[in-house]
Order: sequence, then C-alpha cells, then structure tokens
Amino acid sequence: MTRAGDYIRLSARRHPDRACFVSGDGSARTFAETNARVNRLADALRAGGAGMGDRVAILATDGLEYMEVLLACMKLGATYVPLNNRLAKPEVHTLLGRAAPKALFVSDRYLPLTEGADTGRVVSFDGPYEDLLRTGADVEPDVPVPDDAVLGLAFTSGTTGLPKGVMQPQRFLKSMFTTTSIDYEIGPDEFRYTASPIFHIAGQAMIMMHVARGFPTLILPRFDEAEVLRWLGSGELTGGFLVPTMIARLLDHPDVHHGSYGALRSIIYGGAPMSPSLLRRAMETFGCGFINAFGAATEGGLQTVLSTADHRRAFDGAEHLLGSIGKPAYGVDLRLVDAEDRDVPAGEVGEIITRSDAVMSGYLEMPERSAEALRGGWFRAGDLARMDDEGYLYLEGRRNDMIIRGGENIYPIEIETVISRYPGVAQVAVIGRPDDHWGEVVVAYLTAEPGTTIDVDGLPAYCRERLAAYKVPIAYEVVPEMPLNASGKILKRELRAGAVGAA
Repeated sequence: MTRAGDYIRLSARRHPDRACFVSGDGSARTFAETNARVNRLADALRAGGAGMGDRVAILATDGLEYMEVLLACMKLGATYVPLNNRLAKPEVHTLLGRAAPKALFVSDRYLPLTEGADTGRVVSFDGPYEDLLRTGADVEPDVPVPDDAVLGLAFTSGTTGLPKGVMQPQRFLKSMFTTTSIDYEIGPDEFRYTASPIFHIAGQAMIMMHVARGFPTLILPRFDEAEVLRWLGSGELTGGFLVPTMIARLLDHPDVHHGSYGALRSIIYGGAPMSPSLLRRAMETFGCGFINAFGAATEGGLQTVLSTADHRRAFDGAEHLLGSIGKPAYGVDLRLVDAEDRDVPAGEVGEIITRSDAVMSGYLEMPERSAEALRGGWFRAGDLARMDDEGYLYLEGRRNDMIIRGGENIYPIEIETVISRYPGVAQVAVIGRPDDHWGEVVVAYLTAEPGTTIDVDGLPAYCRERLAAYKVPIAYEVVPEMPLNASGKILKRELRAGAVGAA
C-alpha cells in the first residue's frame, strides 16, 4: 500500500533533478534534495521520541521547510498540527493545549505567541531547524502507516471555547491528492502556485498533489499581489489556486495588463463566493481556463467542481452557470436532503451531504458532534443548495451561519463569546454582511445592560487583543432589543435583512 509519505520518495526516484519547491527569489530544491532533507528530519524527530500518532505543531508562514515538516510526519505516521499564523495569543494557547504536541516548529516572529503554552520541544525555523537536520540520517523510514492513521489535525477555529479538531486520516489525504489531480485537469509538466496557506487543507492538498505528480510548486511566504502578478506573467507558471478576494486584488493592480499570461493553463478559485462580474473580468484578463472548487475541505474534502468546459459554456451564453458550484467531484457521492434526510427533487433547496474517502474521521474528543456530522455514513457541513435539471448545484446559504471572509472560515460563536465579556453588553449576535471585496465581512449586533451605555469606540481594540484581525467586526450596531423566536433564540435572519433599527 502506498503511503502519503511515499509520494516524495517516488517522485525523487522518477525526477531526481527536477525542481520540487521554488522560492520567490527563484531558488529551488530538487526532488532528490527535498527527499533527503525530509529523511534527515524524520530521523531526527524519531530520535527525539516522535513517532506514530504523536503530534507535531507548526506555527509559521509558508516556506519550503514547512512542507518538509509535513512530509516528515507523513513518513513517520506522526500527526501534524498546522496552526493559523493570524491567531491571537489566547487562541494559540487554546489550540496548543488541545493538541498537546511533542514538538512545535515555529518562526521566530511567532515565538511570543507560544510563551507559556504546552508546546513540547520548540524548534525555530530561523537557525536551529538546520542544526536539527544535521543530526538526522538520510534513511527512508520503514514505518507501516495504515490508511486510518490520523496524519492531520486541523482546528476549524481559534475559539476561546472548545475548538473543533478535525482528524484527517491518511485515506482522506490520498483521496484529496487524487481528486484534485483529476478534477483540476492537471497535466504532467506543470509549474503551479497555491495562494491558500499551508495551514489550510486546500494549500496542503494542492502542494502534495504537485509532489505526487512530480512537478514544481512555487511557495511564497504570503500572498502579495505584485509578486504573484509578476510570477503569473513570467511565462513560467502554468496556473494556480486563488480565492476571489485575491483575484480582485490582482485585477485592481496597476500592472495587471503589463504581463503576458500565455503560459497559464488554468486558475482554480474557491473558498468564498465570487460574483459573475468579477469572474468575467478575470477570464478576460488572464485568458486561461477557470475552475471553481467547492467543499467543506477541512472535514469533507472537495465536493463539487465547475470545470473549464462549464466556464467556456457560460462565457458563450449560459451565464447562469457562473453562479453555480458545479457538479459532484470525482469519487464523491452527493445528495440534497431535507430535515428527515429524504432526497429533495430538482429545484428545491436541501442540505448537501456527501460520502467519499475524503471525509474526516471525526472531531477530536467530541464524539457527539462527530456522530452528528457523520450521521448514517454521510458527511454534512450544513451547506444548503438546489440542483437544476442538468445536475448543476447552486448554493442557497449555510445552516450553521458560518461566515467566509476572503477564504477564511469564521464561526460567530468565537466572536460572540469575546464580546459578551465586554462591559455593558447584555446580548451579542454576529453575522456576515455581503461585501464586494471580501465576499462577507463580520458585523456585531449588541444590546446594552439596563441602565448602561456600551463604549462602542473601545470595542475594536478590545477585540483585536483577543481575536485574529480577520475576525474583528468592521461594525458594532447597538440595537434596543434582539429579534427573538418563541424559545428566546436570536433570529439572525432578521438582523441580516436589516429588520432591526439602531438604538
């Protein structure tokens, strides 16, 4: 049985001198060099007591070394825990406490966030990392890793309450590599970039698919529109993955029409809603194929795809397809069901449920939530959609009120928990408001305790100290009372509709 950790070894055997990872300055490491470094790291980790099932956390911006840690964990059967580098210190501590890692690989700039946390051995990428590699031997680990072994532990949020730790088994990762290779229409001689950070499964899956296929990946520390635009127009890149917000930033850059994009084969987009007008601008500017990828990726992998042929058809007159998320992805069994799990007919709204190999094992130490998400052997994330007579799906909302801002999943309960502790706040409800640039932005509605006035001007700084910047609301609306149902639950749909006036 091929292990996820075998892909780098097999590609190094086929293409030893081909570039594997390329940095922004153009420097590269070959597949042979990368495999040797990964072997040395795996050997050093094993000597330090990390093995099958042990957790290894990473807190850093994207880089070649980041991928080496993930690959070494795959070879050992260890569980890598990639942490969002935009989280606030309390959030980082919460997640490290949940993960209890044997080791933490971290960039120096993020070390202050980890002080006092449960980190295990700390290895800085800025110096000591290379020292650690020199202690290991270039030998292939002989570790049988079963497909149900949990290789990835991804936290869906940085909540101050109970974050959900998504357990991603080896079969999940291997299926993602295969599905993306097929549905993203990838050729054998590509050179691609993914703007999705490596702490996201989208970033990991894209890069690992490139590794498995044996072609190079451009890895940049973070998305910078000027640098990405330079690479897209360099005549070297054949494509990439971008979220709509990033595409908008590229199109608004003054140099966007100065590059030559003839080498581009496809741009894959996903992670947030994208307006048909923005999509049309992108297709006209870059002149390549476009693919829309949708899925509850962290827990349920890639679920639907709108292909390049579908986009061409839309461009030729079937414009309604520009609002579609496509059809079920390769190997994905998909249904739309009502509240009783009965299939709904075409044209009616139902909840998306899927069954495939690219589904999580469950949530860490949350058996009840796991059982509900995987009820009856079908995964459900709470996304609602309708299907037309041709089998194309169209999103209609999200059952769980999750906010997607620029490709980042935001869970309102995190923000509500923080704001509820602010002086004078009686009730708080957080919603997503549509935004042309971000897709959605965060807005908080508040009611004041009787006889008090909320210091709204102090709320932004209060939230920035306790939450990642992208989770901080852009507006705080104080209302006289919250719209409630008969059981006292806040009716967020009325807040979204603007049915509640300010106090």
